[in-house]
Amino acid sequence: MTPTQRTRRLLLASTLALAAGSAAAQAWPTKPVTLVVPFPPGGTTDVLARALGERLGQALGQTIVIESKPGAGATLGADFVAKSKPDGYTLLMGAVHHTIATSVYRKLPYDYQRDFAPVSTVALVPNVLVVNAANPAKTLPELVAQAKAAPDKTSFGSNGNGTAQHLIGAQFQGLTGTTIAHIPYKGSGPLATDLIGGQITMSFDTVTPVLPHIQAGKLRAIAVTTAQRSSALPDTPTLQELGLQGFDIGTWFGVLAPAATPREIVVKLNTEIVKILRSDDFRKRMAAIGAEPVGNTPEQMAAQIRSDTEKFAALVKAAKVAID
Repeated sequence: MTPTQRTRRLLLASTLALAAGSAAAQAWPTKPVTLVVPFPPGGTTDVLARALGERLGQALGQTIVIESKPGAGATLGADFVAKSKPDGYTLLMGAVHHTIATSVYRKLPYDYQRDFAPVSTVALVPNVLVVNAANPAKTLPELVAQAKAAPDKTSFGSNGNGTAQHLIGAQFQGLTGTTIAHIPYKGSGPLATDLIGGQITMSFDTVTPVLPHIQAGKLRAIAVTTAQRSSALPDTPTLQELGLQGFDIGTWFGVLAPAATPREIVVKLNTEIVKILRSDDFRKRMAAIGAEPVGNTPEQMAAQIRSDTEKFAALVKAAKVAID
């Protein structure tokens, strides 16, 4: 065989492989799709994944299986998806926590920007500082005074080391001059249980999982951590309003696929997800849990990830939060 013939054969094989890959992408999905939630059931990530998965399954004509893989500040689930086959059948319900983990964890088995293909940001959810309703502190000054008077008896829970709640707690201590023990959990479900049970003093969780407990009178909202008040808690002031200037941290959630997932699949997923997020019924469903639907492009989500990774790297350094 001449060099020219070998070159032609290689080109033909490459063309056929690309055509086969494109055909497979166009046929996708032909079986159930797994959406990995890196937290236990009951938290905001889980609630959003199930709400989106129900509608997305209808749109794609296949079941969306919600699989919980909690642990290590949401990095275990992310690592699982990063190493999964890039065929569109294993996706991640990622969050802002993953952009923080990049700086918090000295060693991560994956690269959040390199090893994932962003699909779309699903929703933005404010975080809220809450205490047990039996706690005598009803205002921020009273809570700060309580923490300073008894630092050995004051604690805050988070969804895990390196999560937004962990970083918010660290920044809160720096701005209020308090020392509060950090108690990491695997997710909002077990965290809320201990907060209601009195095992911890406070938390900075997202609005979604704590809203029912606030409405039931089991928890008391002190302030929200974003610059704007939450539409779900319009009477709750922001930490900025209460004097903690520059405090503006919320939590976003979004869908990502393994990095080498065919572009056709990413585009199809994005198209269907954006349609869902813009529908009136889904927006009403999100409003009821304090979430604001987003629905951006893969490129816009990638830019958001880059920007937040840089922003939180500075906050992590200032707060001196690091995990081996």
